[in-house]
Amino acid sequence: MGERKAQQKSAEKAIVKAVDSSLKSEMATSQEAMCVVTKAGRMQVHWDKSAKATTMGQLVFFAEFLEVAGVFERWVEACPLDYSSGNASTCRDVLGTWMLSVLDGHCRYAHIAGLRGDGVAPEILGMEKIISDEALRRALKAIAPSPDSKHDEIQAVVQRSQVERAQRWMQDALFDSVQNAFDTAWILDCDPTVKPLYGKQSGAEIGYNPKKPGRPSHTTHTY
Repeated sequence: MGERKAQQKSAEKAIVKAVDSSLKSEMATSQEAMCVVTKAGRMQVHWDKSAKATTMGQLVFFAEFLEVAGVFERWVEACPLDYSSGNASTCRDVLGTWMLSVLDGHCRYAHIAGLRGDGVAPEILGMEKIISDEALRRALKAIAPSPDSKHDEIQAVVQRSQVERAQRWMQDALFDSVQNAFDTAWILDCDPTVKPLYGKQSGAEIGYNPKKPGRPSHTTHTY
């Protein structure tokens, strides 16, 4: 009897200790919550140290940068995408899906299907939805159409004009994202790494090689 009571008390103490530890952990997590301003409004970010890392885990902070800097808004407003159909995807949904796909490391249009179940990412960017890979393909084709041998002279002129608009749009967006760097003093740190090569390998060049002078190598530049 004495041993059974001792075991029961020990179990009760273990349960109480586990509950207290859980409550303290939740309180600490709530105290560490960060407020982030996005297109969807103010959002609270809680860190879960026990969960696995995801590619979109830092999206909310990038979305805050886009919202404060206005980079994404200007990119969407200046986009030369013109749709005549009322059922077509909005420009924000097209560019938002494109950007999320790039951030997630996709290399094929079909990979976009993996994002369509995400209900948080579109809301953070002020999107209505993540469009399909076919819709994105058609939209990008409309932004910068390829030349077609079947085009007559007028259609060819329209195609070239649209491509020029798309090029100016992307060039202006790229310059807009870095123009502040031209007005700010900064240091570019370049760290090249020389990898000596043996045999015939693509891209091998003879140049500065402190370990194997005169031998072809690959040079990796880190900035």
